[in-house]
Amino acid sequence: MATQAARLLRKLDGLFAVYKPPGVHWKLVRDTVESNLLRAVNSSPPAAPRFQVHFQLLSSGESSSSRELTVTATRLPALADHPLVTGPQFHKIRVGVGHRLDAFSSGVLVLGLGNGNTALESLYRSHVTRAYTLEGEFGMATDDFTHSGRVIERTTYGHVTQDKLERVLAMVQGANQKALITYSRVNLHSQEAYDLAVKGMLRPQDKSPPILTGLRCLCFDPPHFTLEVQCVNETQWYLRKLLHEVGLELRTTAVCTKVRRTRDGPFKMEDALTHNHWTADDIIPAVTHLRDCYTSVSSHPSFSIKHNTM
Repeated sequence: MATQAARLLRKLDGLFAVYKPPGVHWKLVRDTVESNLLRAVNSSPPAAPRFQVHFQLLSSGESSSSRELTVTATRLPALADHPLVTGPQFHKIRVGVGHRLDAFSSGVLVLGLGNGNTALESLYRSHVTRAYTLEGEFGMATDDFTHSGRVIERTTYGHVTQDKLERVLAMVQGANQKALITYSRVNLHSQEAYDLAVKGMLRPQDKSPPILTGLRCLCFDPPHFTLEVQCVNETQWYLRKLLHEVGLELRTTAVCTKVRRTRDGPFKMEDALTHNHWTADDIIPAVTHLRDCYTSVSSHPSFSIKHNTM
């Protein structure tokens, strides 16, 4: 009969999302989640101890000076099963990490447990789009494209208007749309390309450079501005460099002040568990709730998840 710890461990099977705060490495997030789950599993009541029969020679008389002995069978707990001897029942829970976020960035980070680790690989190969909110600041350039990097240039930005910014964004998006069609292996002038583009279903078939599938301005308050980006095969470094290049196109400079992922495939910001909820009591319901989300995505021809419900 399975112990309570084993039954709890079987429930930790699937995908879920957490919110990674800025300034924290993704490995620390993964290790914290694993430690919390191990603590919950190992704190479950242990299985009933096994008993062993021991035969002891005891005095048959009423007094201890009696010389007559008798063999008595006694049931005693097996000390080899005692928690102080065996230690914790489980020492490791494999927690897989999806598309990673660097320490500067924050937002949705998808994790996998059990068969969810296989689903993570399928999610990564399916080239699902991810959404980001990028905050930038005009008038400065740094060596790493962030506001905290070493300043290498300062420029004026009074000539930049929202109309000029949106024209540059449209130009960048147009160039990326052509690249998306090229790597999707469809004829640029075909009806198929048009239909897929309208439905937003164009995806690279093989490895490709970062491609933007959507780009728009959310806020323009010079020197600060905010962009919303949908993309595939991106890195956070590429997104920060994007703001730098937008600044150059506008005859000024720009740095990135914040990168926040708001969606990773079917996993949205509202699905992400904050630090106080990285516990088994919150993760198990999240895995159950989100299973329907990534199962619906698996119906796409390019996305296949093999998941076993235990």
